[in-house]
Parts: sequence; structure tokens; C-alpha cells
Amino acid sequence: MKLVVGLGNPGREYKNTRHNIGFMVLDHYLGKIDWKSKMESYFYQTEVNTEQVIFIKPLTYMNLSGLAVSKIVNFYKISLKDILIIQDDLDMKFGTYKIKRNSSSGGHNGIKSIISELHSDEFGRLKIGIGKNTQVPTDKYVLSKFSSDELENFTSNLDIFNEIINTFISNGIEETMLKYNNN
Repeated sequence: MKLVVGLGNPGREYKNTRHNIGFMVLDHYLGKIDWKSKMESYFYQTEVNTEQVIFIKPLTYMNLSGLAVSKIVNFYKISLKDILIIQDDLDMKFGTYKIKRNSSSGGHNGIKSIISELHSDEFGRLKIGIGKNTQVPTDKYVLSKFSSDELENFTSNLDIFNEIINTFISNGIEETMLKYNNN
């Protein structure tokens, strides 16, 4: 069983903000589905390429994402190597991406929370660059909406993010890193 987590904040006021990139990727990947509310998450379980997969969008707000993730991981007994977290990354150029495993939070509070709750950083991550604006405080920047050019740039990468998710589900994190970390 695999777990794919899109990080973000619930609520209309956070829609299309930089911090909600994980929610946006999952919404594109899954299309119109009926999310269930379960274990402090929007929850959807299905089969992809013969693999059982749980998709979640934590409802705990970004800084407490680990609470929701750990509930799912513990209840379904999901191995850390079978988890992919989709997150925004301030330190990466806008529109770039990298798949990582076994790395620090890099200051991302949602990832800090997950590492704390799982007592490990061994899960996989799809990190999507949102750039940085030194003229705007970080907390305001990550909660700001995309410009139309940024949204267009992000949208142009959605198909590759779908491929990354499919590769992770079918082949695991190591093969996904080998295949996609040359962008």
C-alpha cells in the first residue's frame, strides 16, 4: 500500500496559494472525486496499476500536518518507503522540482511536523520550487496567491507531476528519484 500526501491548508482563502501546491497537484492528478473526511484529512483510497493507494490532504493546517499523516501511517501500517509527500519549497527556483528521501525539513514547518510525528525523515518527497521574495516576509509569501505567469508555469508541469506520482506508485521512491532528478 502506498500513501501520497499533498500538503496545504484547508479553506477557500488558501486556494491557489504557494503553500497549497500539494493540494493542487493531487486535485489535478485525481480529477473530480468525492473526498471523504477521515483521520483529520481529506481521504481517498483507490487502486492504481494494481497497487492500493491512499491519497490525503491533511485538514490540520500546514504546521500540524504530521498529526494527520501519522494517524494514517499508523492505522494502515504503511512503510516509510511507501510514502510520498508533495510540498512547496522556498529555496528552489520557481517551477523546478526534485524528488528526495532522507533529508531535513529545510525549514518547512509541515515537513518538520511530519518528521517529528513519524520519528524519521526516510519518506519520499516531491519538492516543488516556489521561489523566494526577500521583499515579503516568508509567512506572507507562502500564503500569497500565484501570479498569472506563475500559475501558467505551474500548470505546465502538472503532467510531469502526474508521471512522477505514477512512477512512485509503480516503482517506488528510489527509481522515481533516478528517473526524474535530472531536471
